[in-house]
Amino acid sequence: MAGGIRERLGDDVEEVHEINVTPFIDVMLVLLIIFMVAAPLATVDVNVDLPASTAKPVERPDKPLYLTVKDDLSLSVGNDTVAREGLQGALDTFTENNRDARIFLRADKSVDYGELMEVMNLLRAAGYLKVALVGLETADMPDAASEPVGEGSIAP
Repeated sequence: MAGGIRERLGDDVEEVHEINVTPFIDVMLVLLIIFMVAAPLATVDVNVDLPASTAKPVERPDKPLYLTVKDDLSLSVGNDTVAREGLQGALDTFTENNRDARIFLRADKSVDYGELMEVMNLLRAAGYLKVALVGLETADMPDAASEPVGEGSIAP
């Protein structure tokens, strides 16, 4: 017979006990494509000339420990010149093995940023994670008239 014969009589529709996940997968694929397109746009790849800091200087501790990177890339802990290999031992001596001591890192203006990061990596490898960068105060600070510009400011 043409057209087929219904074996069941009546208008009862059989319930399907399965979840249709096709719309869910479609939405997830659309979101994946959106994030794949948007992620590269969110990265910043712009050369920036960073400005000088006008932050208010933080009070120095009684006996600060300065680690200095000179223009010839030699290191000094306090006033003593130290080899890079002996940096951890010198810091342990000065801080009496106190890894929570804050190290004030200052560098000559001519020191390359990569070299400064290498010194910071040496500090991290030695276990000293509290590092403060030291820089000169700028003359255009609001309180510059009341405070002398001199030794430097400390940025935690």
